[in-house]
Amino acid sequence: MQRQHAPYRADVVGSFLRPDAIKQARLQFASGEIDAGQLRAVENDAIRQVVEQQCACGLHVVTDGEFRRAWWHFDFFDGLQGVERYDSNQGIQFNGVQTKAHGVRVTGKLGFGDHPMLEDFRYLKSISGNAQPKMTIPSPSVLHFRGGRKDIDATVYPELDAYFDDLATTWRDAIHAFYEAGCRYLQLDDTVWAYLCSDDQRRQIAERGDDADQLARTYARVLNKALEGKPEDLTIGLHVCRGNFRSTWISEGGYEPVAEVLFGSVNVDAFFLEYDNDRSGDFAPLRFVRPGKQQVVLGLITTKNGELENPEGVKARLEEAAQYVAKEQICLSPQCGFASTEEGNSLSETQQWDKVRLVTQIADEVW
Repeated sequence: MQRQHAPYRADVVGSFLRPDAIKQARLQFASGEIDAGQLRAVENDAIRQVVEQQCACGLHVVTDGEFRRAWWHFDFFDGLQGVERYDSNQGIQFNGVQTKAHGVRVTGKLGFGDHPMLEDFRYLKSISGNAQPKMTIPSPSVLHFRGGRKDIDATVYPELDAYFDDLATTWRDAIHAFYEAGCRYLQLDDTVWAYLCSDDQRRQIAERGDDADQLARTYARVLNKALEGKPEDLTIGLHVCRGNFRSTWISEGGYEPVAEVLFGSVNVDAFFLEYDNDRSGDFAPLRFVRPGKQQVVLGLITTKNGELENPEGVKARLEEAAQYVAKEQICLSPQCGFASTEEGNSLSETQQWDKVRLVTQIADEVW
């Protein structure tokens, strides 16, 4: 039951704690002490090292740790046509902590263009050796959800149907551009599906005049349109995240409110799902995953703290999940990235790599 292609029995979500060399270089760049080329050279060296560390942990898949980014999503949005970042009145509210005050709005026609992250992927591919390089980008629904109608210029998109069409086309162009750059494993990171599972978030959605169930159907349609014409040898995963900033989160609740639409109709190859604690609910929603069609990568190893999970407890949870989806459709990963923003989660680099080794150890023993 071992898998020789993505997603792998032992997989990762993508981001890793930023090493001191990256943090120092970013400060020097911000103060004008070094230029963009010198910063990139430091990033290149750090990415080579994080690729080597992933391979040393037994992974067959590697990412660049998102080392060139400050945020898991804003840096990607910055490179799109028609999108503008701005300083908002307040940051995104997590459980007890708030992010820096940034937002994005659509001020022109959406387009992918010659996105700078294509070159970032090419570099990762050039140093990945025998491992498979994976690129991570935000899902299209993320661009729409937080600001909604108010952050979309009504003179550019008087009707949202045209906006959603262009949103899907932009991501379809992105998928094909990364494929042309040599990418065969692409992950879409998506916090929105988890928000649609949260009672509190659904209340906020209703208060702003939207319908959570309708949004789910719209986002599923956008994703599937973006996936149209996907090359057969390209694996695309969707990571459903409840928020990840300095070891905190935003949303709570199991997948049941969106399970039938998400698992039953979205045509990705794999779902990366957080299942590291009680906030995630039970495994029953996995009954909607189509038999034999898709892989479910269970995030049973938390990245929120450094405490190492009991391997036997993780194995027991894998068996529990197998009551709802076939064991050959299950893989294992950490629940999220270790640093969705440059600040990172509250654990050490040693603890981070211990977690990754635990994933590969358990996967080897189970499969």
